[in-house]
Amino acid sequence: MSKAEFGVLVADDEPAARRGVRQLLAAFPEFAVVGECRNGAEVLAALETIKADVVFLDVQMPGLDGFEVIRRRTPERMPAVVFLTAYDEFALKAFEAQAMDYLVKPVSEARFATSMKRLLKQLRGTTPAAREPRVIVATTRGAMVLPAREIDWIEAADNYVRVWSGGRGHLLREPMRQLEARVGTHGFVRAHRRALVRISGVRELATTPDGGMVAVLATGTKIRVSRRQRAMFVAAVRRANL
Repeated sequence: MSKAEFGVLVADDEPAARRGVRQLLAAFPEFAVVGECRNGAEVLAALETIKADVVFLDVQMPGLDGFEVIRRRTPERMPAVVFLTAYDEFALKAFEAQAMDYLVKPVSEARFATSMKRLLKQLRGTTPAAREPRVIVATTRGAMVLPAREIDWIEAADNYVRVWSGGRGHLLREPMRQLEARVGTHGFVRAHRRALVRISGVRELATTPDGGMVAVLATGTKIRVSRRQRAMFVAAVRRANL
């Protein structure tokens, strides 16, 4: 059996939650748990004595919360941080604290696997070399080929999707899910059920008066980010700005 590449510190005041992380990590032999903590003070002490490449950090713990742990140690001295919490409202704050990802309990195996694959790429300093997809869209003069990097966002439109590029919309007769499968690994993330956004084109994440969130694109377009998608969307923006 090969030795794990990366050490993991698990910080949560609930024993069941710590066991849950261990169980999910069992599918990833590249990672090994090197310590467990019940509160923020224990996390700070552990980081001085053990080598951890990743810390799964609960937001609300007795004494020091997860954000205070990062503030006291400083983001520069923290290992890669994956917040694992029952509260989705802290996603934007986690982004500002330079977290690598933000998982909301209960975490599905599929969502955890997505996070771990991204984490591996970051820790190994590698990026996929997959060929950039191109999308053929309808125009008033026939058709046009758009590289994925030139697409700002995509919205569902009945039996079509509307592909937005440079402030102009183009129709494409292709199901949203099928198109998402083609471009999803190239920097596009769902903002809500009917919208896919190219993360590298997000200029700002803003909070609305009613407590919602919108993604402001470089073109000035504002896309609503649903509550359901918020944590994943914010984490994706954070990764794009590392």
